[in-house]
Amino acid sequence: MGDVIDRDGFRANVGIVLMADDGRLFIGRRSGGRGWQFPQGGMRRGEKAEESLFRELQEEIGLTRDDVEIVGQTRRWLRYRLPARFQRRESQPRCIGQKQRWFLLRLRRPDPQFRFDTTGEPEFDRWRWVDYWEPIREVIYFKRTIYTRALHELGAQAFPGGLPHYPDWWHQDAAAEAEAS
Repeated sequence: MGDVIDRDGFRANVGIVLMADDGRLFIGRRSGGRGWQFPQGGMRRGEKAEESLFRELQEEIGLTRDDVEIVGQTRRWLRYRLPARFQRRESQPRCIGQKQRWFLLRLRRPDPQFRFDTTGEPEFDRWRWVDYWEPIREVIYFKRTIYTRALHELGAQAFPGGLPHYPDWWHQDAAAEAEAS
């Protein structure tokens, strides 16, 4: 497929935050029950970020550009390192993490027809709508920081009057993290 990996070992990728009219977000369960996350995927050599966005949207959840509108995107790449056990150290070039351009999309119609069978290896097997900040709790631990950064930046574009209120667990989790460090 030709992953695009920069000289620092970060694989170019797009992340997709799909929002319903009521502000809730789509998350999908990774096939086989391996956690919940936003749609995302690697960019192909020569592809622009927006081209990757629409290809991944169709491959992972069966929607097309006609089903959505782009509300915003992150200003720059957001990066995260993979834990050592997930890094591809034996491959060339070496992949130690991902750099992602995040897009916020809004559905154009209230009843999308999600499909997970557009590829031979579906990414998701279930989906649900969740409150705006909930994906941060649902995603695998090493992606939580990048989800937080993406949702803050994109939320400012989606909610010009102010971000959605933080849930009660937000401050409890922040306090626990501060105690642990």
